[in-house]
Amino acid sequence: MADIIVILGSTSDEEAVRSSKMFEVLDEVGVSWTAAAISAHRNPEELRDYCLSSGGKVFIGVAGMSAALPGAIAAIVKERPVIGVALASDVLDGMDALLSIVRMPPGVSVSCTGIGSAGLRNAAIQACQIIALGDKGVKSGLTVYLESNKREPVYNLEGKGGS
Repeated sequence: MADIIVILGSTSDEEAVRSSKMFEVLDEVGVSWTAAAISAHRNPEELRDYCLSSGGKVFIGVAGMSAALPGAIAAIVKERPVIGVALASDVLDGMDALLSIVRMPPGVSVSCTGIGSAGLRNAAIQACQIIALGDKGVKSGLTVYLESNKREPVYNLEGKGGS
């Protein structure tokens, strides 16, 4: 059974997820994961069955538009962490999905890592961080991944001249 379960709200979300390199992050860190596309609106029973039978430790729900998926997952898995990622839609460029994810009622906890590609990669990192708390192998892989993916150093860009 996989530690991280990634659920897309639709098969049309697959291209955004693949192009973000989210799965490559999970592979580089060395964590077990699986992904499926299940609509919270069209297939609620299938979503429930999949979540309860998956054995996952951390869930990532990826959806656009109303983005009900992460909240629906959280309502099903209860004690396990859920990370939501908003995808850009045609009309509101992902803001509709983002607001749906961050407006969960008390007791239905979903963290949100952003919109689109950056949000997807950050969700993968955050899920690995959670798994790394109890898995030394994942912690080691995460450390190596983060070290090898550091950004450029920060330089002081103050101008020269008089004060």
